[in-house]
Amino acid sequence: MKSDDGSFFDDTGETPVVSSTDSRVTITGAEVAAEAVEEAPLIDEATLLPHWTDAPTGQVPIVVAREAADSDDPWSAVPSPAWREGEADWVAYEEQFDVSILAGETKEDEDIRPWEFVEPEAPAVEEEILEEPLRPEPPRPEALRAHRTRRTVSENPLAGRAVRQAAQKSVSRATITGILLAALVSAVFLAGNLPVVLMLLVVLGLAAAEAYAAFRTVGAHPATLLGIVAVLTLGVATYNKGQSAFGAVSVLLLIAGFVWYLSAPKKIDVLDGLGATLFVYIWVGILGSYSLLLVSPRSFADRHGLAYLFGAIVLTVANDTGALFIGRWLGRHPLNKYLSPNKTIEGAIGGSVVTLLAGFVLVPMISPWTTRAALEIAVALCVVIPLGDLFESMVKRTLGVKDLGRLLPGHGGLLDRIDGLLFALPTVFYLTHILKLG
Repeated sequence: MKSDDGSFFDDTGETPVVSSTDSRVTITGAEVAAEAVEEAPLIDEATLLPHWTDAPTGQVPIVVAREAADSDDPWSAVPSPAWREGEADWVAYEEQFDVSILAGETKEDEDIRPWEFVEPEAPAVEEEILEEPLRPEPPRPEALRAHRTRRTVSENPLAGRAVRQAAQKSVSRATITGILLAALVSAVFLAGNLPVVLMLLVVLGLAAAEAYAAFRTVGAHPATLLGIVAVLTLGVATYNKGQSAFGAVSVLLLIAGFVWYLSAPKKIDVLDGLGATLFVYIWVGILGSYSLLLVSPRSFADRHGLAYLFGAIVLTVANDTGALFIGRWLGRHPLNKYLSPNKTIEGAIGGSVVTLLAGFVLVPMISPWTTRAALEIAVALCVVIPLGDLFESMVKRTLGVKDLGRLLPGHGGLLDRIDGLLFALPTVFYLTHILKLG
């Protein structure tokens, strides 16, 4: 339908219709929008976003997840976004979200932290590593360099030791030397107490000197002079003061050894030097000083100590002689193949038999020995004398030497001859007191 001004309207007369011949475009509802703008402001200050250059106000709503209300929907497990504006939204959000899962480290937390996973380790692949050559350390001044002798630790610390073979000992020369020594020692004992004391001091001093020389051959730095003086001082002190001298002389040696190495012209390994000094002092000095305790008038009256010492020497010689000859004749099984393959079980048994025979026949002939006391002490010496031999073999094996000296033809050094006697001396001393031999 057409109005008076030429406009066309629909059948209701309210909506204008654009004619195909009219060049104008009419927007439906424009008048309504214009009226609304006149009634309300164009910009709502409450919902206006701040300019991007302004500081954040913290009032912009944040979208957070909320649980879906429809539990029947399979997609309800996926939370939908929600506005968090008021305090109620904050409370609702905290109730459904446990912030403790962000710091979980236990095995149970792995199930509720789906964003974390452990990537499986790839199989190890061996790669060739090219080692760079070690750079040599800059040389240190000689005054600061310690001269060490300790070797690298291995599974068998005795491996490769004592590989130097000495010439085969002559049994005839050893026998002749033994007979001469027996005659000389017997003559000294017949001479009296003082000659025996002097002989014992000379033997202990020479034995200590041999041991210190052996340590020096492998690069150790023992205080040789200090050690020999300590051994002789201990012998004299024990003869005059008894067993109380052991502690006093040992403490003095330790302090003097510290001062000795403190004033050394060059830095050396104190553990090697002082350790070797004390080792020989204990082995030769302390064990050997029991011989002087036996002959001391403070231990036994009426010179009975000389008889007990002479009996100990007889039993030790009997054990060594029996082990030597019977071991050469019947020896097949080593007593300890790592320390001394030449010492055999058969030799040890033969030495024990000869020792018991000497204790039953020879020793009771020396007053005040009795047959019972001689046999009881002989049984004990059958155990300790082979231990003394093995102990010296262990020392020689460790040092890498065949003999500790060459003083006695056919026997080696003096210490090689008295190794078993050093273990026998304290045994005889204490047993004579336990058995109450007067």
